[in-house]
Amino acid sequence: MKKWWLLLYSASGFLNIMADSSREHIMILGVGNLLFTDEGVGIHAIESLLERYDFAQNVTVEDGGVLGINLLGIISEADQLIVVDAIRNGGVPGTLYRLEGDEIPRRILQKNSLHQVDLLEALTLCQALDKVPETVIVGVEPQDIETLGLELTPPVREKMDDLIAMVLAELERLGAGYYEKGDE
Repeated sequence: MKKWWLLLYSASGFLNIMADSSREHIMILGVGNLLFTDEGVGIHAIESLLERYDFAQNVTVEDGGVLGINLLGIISEADQLIVVDAIRNGGVPGTLYRLEGDEIPRRILQKNSLHQVDLLEALTLCQALDKVPETVIVGVEPQDIETLGLELTPPVREKMDDLIAMVLAELERLGAGYYEKGDE
């Protein structure tokens, strides 16, 4: 197994992140619309991840916005896909969810958001390319996805660190490295 060290420079100096050429490509994909309060939680999470962490070479972090079906190209590059989004499940605002397998289509179709349906279609179209990534969706129950506003509601904002921790736990489950910026 061929291994090498990737040297990254952060504000506090150089970080070594071990990379492995045989590792699967893991993509963290935030989706949502920043203009509609909690609908943008996936994008806020991606911004926080990029600001706070460095990732192994086999991990990419993408802002998917509301591109939906147009994400097919980048989704098909991943072996493992971690999607971060608001998930309407009728729970208390701020409730955290982890969906995988058969849970994904049921929950996505219950959501009143067009980008969610387009994301499901993009994942389905990956089958035509014979490259369907193993997918997990982590998210939070929104309080408001209809009001025009750039800020998250208090119950969702209070769960942001927990949501980030869920993403990092998924990376750990997949054996992917990450480091908090500033750690040496």
